[in-house]
Amino acid sequence: MNKKSRFGASVELNYAAMTISMCVRIVERIPTIKNLIKRLNQDFLFKLECGFLVSDKTPSEAAYSRLLTKLSESNVLEKAQNSLVYHSITEGFISDDTVAIDATHFEACDKAPLKDEQPKAEPKKRGRKSKIDRESWLVAIPTLIHIITFMNRL
Repeated sequence: MNKKSRFGASVELNYAAMTISMCVRIVERIPTIKNLIKRLNQDFLFKLECGFLVSDKTPSEAAYSRLLTKLSESNVLEKAQNSLVYHSITEGFISDDTVAIDATHFEACDKAPLKDEQPKAEPKKRGRKSKIDRESWLVAIPTLIHIITFMNRL
């Protein structure tokens, strides 16, 4: 199967393995898609456990972005969840009188957290001190000398 254009998604991407790797990324606490791709490239067993074949190329960040866009626009995941709950009820794993679904919110990992902006301290003035600062410093010197001599006597 050949592509009609050089633009757009690759024909040979393993979308099932990409979806599994996105779920594994959350479970393994891999913060970004870039780090996921790096792990897929470095760890061959991890790549196989995610469902990729030996002959599969590692998808790019753009491929993952397109996959996430398609998943968010469709209701495929909702259908899969409903199917899973239905099969679990028919097999007897879940009683149909009470069904609770945990919709735990996963914190977004692709963006850095906002930093609290701290006001910048005024830089120290360089050079010669003003007359007021110099006079207050000169007044404090005899007091310090008196304290030091008193401490030495003890």
